[in-house]
Formats: sequence, C-alpha cells, structure tokens
Amino acid sequence: MKSYLKLVNFEFNRSAKIFAILLGIILIVQITGVIVLSKLYLNMANEKIYEELMPKAEFLSSFGPMSFLSVTRSVWFLGPIALCIAGVGFYIFLIWYRDWFGKNTFIYRLLMLPTTRLNVFYAKITNILLMTIGFVAFQLILLQIETTVFKWMLPKEFRVDLNVQEIVSSMPELNILFPTSFLEGVLNYGAGFMVVAILFTAILFERSFRWKGMFVGILFSLVAIAVFISPLLLQEFVLNDFFYPLELFVLEIVTGVIVLAASIWMSGFLLKNKITV
Repeated sequence: MKSYLKLVNFEFNRSAKIFAILLGIILIVQITGVIVLSKLYLNMANEKIYEELMPKAEFLSSFGPMSFLSVTRSVWFLGPIALCIAGVGFYIFLIWYRDWFGKNTFIYRLLMLPTTRLNVFYAKITNILLMTIGFVAFQLILLQIETTVFKWMLPKEFRVDLNVQEIVSSMPELNILFPTSFLEGVLNYGAGFMVVAILFTAILFERSFRWKGMFVGILFSLVAIAVFISPLLLQEFVLNDFFYPLELFVLEIVTGVIVLAASIWMSGFLLKNKITV
C-alpha cells in the first residue's frame, strides 16, 4: 500500500504542471467569457434604450433578460471544458508512452521497483481519476464565482438568476460531468474508469507486441465495449424492453465490473510476463 501511494504521489507530481495550466485556462477563459458576454448584452440594451429610445419594458419583452445559460452555451464556457477533456484523453496515452520514449526509458526503472508491477498500473489510473475529479470540483467552485461575477455585471432587472443545480440540469453536456443523482454518477464515472482501464490494456498490448499488439489491443477494446453494452443491445433489439430500468442498471454494473476486472488482469499479465527489463 505504501509503495502504491508513493507511486500515485510521484505520478501526480509529474502531471501537476499540465493540470495547473489547464485549470488556469478554464479560469481565465470562462471568467473572460462572463464579462464579455455580459458587456455585449449591456451594450445592446444601452443602444436600444438610450439611443433608439426603446422603453425598457419593450426591450425586455422583445429580447428578454439574460440568463447565465447564455454563458454556459457559448464557446467561452464549453471550449475550455472540451480542451480539458481532450487534455485528459491525450494524457491517458502520454502517461505511458513518455516513460518508454523519454530519456533513459524510465518505464524500466518503474518496473524494477521492489513492488508488484500492477501497482504501476494502479498508480497511473488513479492519477487519471484524480485529475478528472479535480477538474470537476474546480469547475463546480468556478461556477459559483462566475454566477457572482454575472450578478455584478448585470442589473437585476436585466438578468435571470439561476443556481448551480439549475444551470447543470439545463444542459445535457454538463449532466455527464455533474450527475444529478448518485446512480448517474456511479454509471458515468464508473464507465469512464472502465474505458481508461481498457485503453491502458490496449497500450500495454501495443508495448508488448508492437504492431501485432496494436491490432490485438483494438480488438480487445472492441470486445470489451461490446460486452459492456450487451445488456442495452439485448434490451433494445432482442428482448423488447424486458428488463426494468433498475435491473438494466444492475446488469450494466455487473458487465462493467467484469470488463474492468478482465482489463486489470490482462494488464497485470502483460506487465509481469510480456514486458521484460
């Protein structure tokens, strides 16, 4: 356990700069977006009311007050989130390949540590999970700050106030990152954790057998995903809604655990028997 925690700390320290840069981009771009979009709305209101002499009530009736959803549905808000998702996706590969292609092939030093090689796998996947949770937590905190800035920028009669829960529930894109129920959270993040484990296994196949391993890794990934979604396919195309929603949820959990266990076992096998130092 101590070796595992040391490896997690080591991996997190290696990713800290990338993590901090992505958080900084989210902070700067989203806050800037709140200010810019609020100013654009105010400029339009001033132009209509004070230059074109449109009554305020008529302006609000024609254009409506501004809500924070105008910000969250813009590239100012969604762009940095997409960048972070892409960054984490890229890091899933970088976290392994930099150890092979960096100076002195650092992966061999990791695998020669006096601990089970599977701890290297666990540490890397834990680091990906910590980064993801960190981004989500930071975004939730930032939403509170952004809604406050939004209220500072716009007079009350020109805005619609929404709390964080209302903002998240109004956007399907955010519901994936911020589930509104415990079951959704288990399914969303459990599925994400499983996908990362599958990708790690595919990477280890490629590292073990090179070109042949790449094709085997792709095949393994396709089979794993097919097993995971098989209850949904059966429910939709074979059994005609035979299962109740809770039963389907339990089946998805079971198949997800099976796929995750198979990925971890296969990764441990490859690390122990196919990657030599």
